[in-house]
Amino acid sequence: MTPFTSLAEACSAISTFIRCCADEPRADGFNELALALFAFQFEHNTPYANFCRTENQTPETLADWRNIPAVPTRAFKSLDLTVLPEADRGTVFRSSGTTQANRSSHFHSHDSLAVYHTSLWSWFAEHLIDKSTKRLLFLFPEIAQAAESSLAYMMDEVAKRLGRLEHCFAADAQWRIDTQTAVNFLHDCVTQNEPVTILGTAFSFVHLLDHLDGLAIEFQLPSGSAAMETGGYKGRSREVQKPELHQAITNRLGIAGGRIICEYGMCELSSQAYDCKLGQADTAPRKFRFPPWARARIVSPETMGEVEIGQAGLLQIVDLANVNSVLSLQTEDIARRHADGFELLGRVELAESRGCSLMNLNHA
Repeated sequence: MTPFTSLAEACSAISTFIRCCADEPRADGFNELALALFAFQFEHNTPYANFCRTENQTPETLADWRNIPAVPTRAFKSLDLTVLPEADRGTVFRSSGTTQANRSSHFHSHDSLAVYHTSLWSWFAEHLIDKSTKRLLFLFPEIAQAAESSLAYMMDEVAKRLGRLEHCFAADAQWRIDTQTAVNFLHDCVTQNEPVTILGTAFSFVHLLDHLDGLAIEFQLPSGSAAMETGGYKGRSREVQKPELHQAITNRLGIAGGRIICEYGMCELSSQAYDCKLGQADTAPRKFRFPPWARARIVSPETMGEVEIGQAGLLQIVDLANVNSVLSLQTEDIARRHADGFELLGRVELAESRGCSLMNLNHA
């Protein structure tokens, strides 16, 4: 495939591929699209192109998506890693952080957001929507209160796609849970015998569960209820180990363990991974899987080569839906490679020299 000549052409091709993958998960063409997208980003994303040259990789030297240089996610904090001219940056997602200086920025245009919508909905629906889904409780602020949050944006899109379902957003702009609103909504779900899917960050669930515990409230939500938990704590609540958190969700809300789904994503990505589908929970350990239009590699921090199955390393992601920025990302997450996914183990702080190696490449 020849390089894309415009962002619109790239977005159209990637969106078509995502829709084909939804119909036929083993659809061919990933490598070809990845190389074409890399060539486009190399041409239009100057900091990324300069980084690739320091890695001795250009579109002329690459024949395999696995060799596309992966940018450390922390580089999004210091550089505008985008193919978009400033006039086309209609939307920006920023990572959580206490100051503007330590927040990543991921810019989107109308065309790239259309790809993002297609990507997030296809994989979300496959893992979190079934015939039992009747109501939605979002432990998130509405998009008007958190316009730069990719998670709030994602939940807003889910709510729109499921507009026929009754839903409630129960957090404010500071991500504080409106516990009374949440409790009233859950009471009504029980009274009406309508299953509810609760979606929230780990710290939001802790706040809700602590509130229920303080009032000695235990719900037995209707059969078919579910939960989606994502993200870390970031100092917003006490930290709870995942097995303990999930057990508390079962004990306080009556949601079966097989209907508690974990999501993995970040503002620098346009695709998400889930660790199982509703009612089809894996035996331990739970393993995350990206959709067919994104690939995860677990690499050695010493060699940056892929580790063997069963070994741990750093999580690297190639995401075709990242049309507008950089498709290959190096995260700071530690994961264990499995034949059918990856197991998240924790985080590591990468050496500053690696993460900051792009800082002076705007005009290199």
